[in-house]
Amino acid sequence: MTELDTITNPSDPAVQRIIDVTKPSRSSIKTTLIEDTEPLMHCITAGVEFIEVYGSDGTPFPPELLELCGRHDVPVRLIDSSIVNRLFKGERKAKAFGIARVPRPARFSDIESRNGDVVVLDGVKIVGNIGAIVRTSLALGASGIILVDSDITSIADRRLQRASRGYVFSLPVVLSGREEAIAFIQDSGMRMMTLSAGGDLSVKELGEIPDRLALLFGSEKGGPSELFEKASSASVSIPMAGTTESLNVSVSLGIALHERIHRNLAAGR
Repeated sequence: MTELDTITNPSDPAVQRIIDVTKPSRSSIKTTLIEDTEPLMHCITAGVEFIEVYGSDGTPFPPELLELCGRHDVPVRLIDSSIVNRLFKGERKAKAFGIARVPRPARFSDIESRNGDVVVLDGVKIVGNIGAIVRTSLALGASGIILVDSDITSIADRRLQRASRGYVFSLPVVLSGREEAIAFIQDSGMRMMTLSAGGDLSVKELGEIPDRLALLFGSEKGGPSELFEKASSASVSIPMAGTTESLNVSVSLGIALHERIHRNLAAGR
């Protein structure tokens, strides 16, 4: 295995960079901390630019990550374990972590350039759900996600990165207002279909529509906003046993996109 340099001085600029990037009060987020081997590898493969990747000298550095960093010219160093303990005091300590430059915010044009269905989340605020939706949307061929009223101000949010396992940089995730989102969908010629109980169509019928769609999911408590409901072409429901009140929004999305899988994967090719 390649011999890696070890940071032993707490005053090393890299240590200060990590301290700065983990401050919750930052007003301008230009760099972000990516944690754990799998998210790091996903982000590097997606083309995210890394300043440096680190590991603790008390833990073997993952060889597959080291090999990937080498292929992408990403610098790697170890940090003395006592410094790592101070950096992440009270937090779970990842085996590997890195400082990356935050990519430019995704735009509607990034979604428009792709051919899969568009996922619209209206008022979905639980970061764990959003992260799961990112992974599922990528796996099942969606072209992008529009987040409305999510309370997330940047996709570089550490909670979202953790919940998505680093996939949040692998497809366009646009933060938008309701009016802007509706205008984009209408200008693109897409029909917007709302997932709700007692819908006009069954989820099986959703899978038979050949056109590109915008699939709207509201919050579990309140559902989609009135503005989105008025702009929606139809509603779609998922059959459930009578004893079940509702499905988790990420589960509902997975079911809907699975019905659309053949259309979206063909469009992606």
